[in-house]
Amino acid sequence: MENFANTPLQHLFKAISQAQNEAELRGSIMTEVGHYFAASRWGLHFRDQVADVDQDASGIMRLALSLDYNPVLRYVVQRHTAVHDEVILPPGVWQKICPRADHGHVMLGPIVSHNQLMGGIALTRHRDAAAFDANDLADLSALCLHCSARFATLRSQQITFGVDCDRFTHREAQIANLVAQGLTNKEIGEGLWITENSVKKALKRMFRKLQVSSRAEIVAQLSMETAIAATSKKGNASWLIIGRLNPEYQPSTKHQH
Repeated sequence: MENFANTPLQHLFKAISQAQNEAELRGSIMTEVGHYFAASRWGLHFRDQVADVDQDASGIMRLALSLDYNPVLRYVVQRHTAVHDEVILPPGVWQKICPRADHGHVMLGPIVSHNQLMGGIALTRHRDAAAFDANDLADLSALCLHCSARFATLRSQQITFGVDCDRFTHREAQIANLVAQGLTNKEIGEGLWITENSVKKALKRMFRKLQVSSRAEIVAQLSMETAIAATSKKGNASWLIIGRLNPEYQPSTKHQH
């Protein structure tokens, strides 16, 4: 049993279970997953972060996210199961659909929560490399199970800001919550499939709307507003919400009029 626990696949299971946030899952852990499968490109993407593809996204990106154009993605969305291109297409057909050399072979797996498809793991290999096979598919299916479980745990621990929709756009609200998770502009851009420059522009607009000058002030102000809104519904114990977002915050001991 000990030998089985020390396999590269088991190492990935352990790394996933210990991930502290979604950024870690998308970053260092997905890099290990990519290397495990000898992939040329890899990524972990969440559906709520790509539902509204930014105008900066290329035409190729829009096609890749189109269920009408991408049969591999359509298969995963419809069946919530991992698949590679040669399971559903004759050899070589995928390369006609996607002519990029580093996307010569593709494999996708679902991230699910409460019977809903929340995202997926995507891997590609160069057209000159070996195609993905049944063993790869079995391993990806197992990794998706572990990622789905960890994803559900992390999401249950998150505090989502009660952002005023009249002030922030949907995209700005997404960025605000990712800022609160400690992601860099680059990581936010990758997670939302927008450019880093688009993130910077959005943050500048948010600074003006909130009349603040830093990311930390955005988090602090939105944390306070979320807690105040929760207080009206749940009582004064809602200061604990702020404590989770901002460990330095303590509730005022003064009587509030």
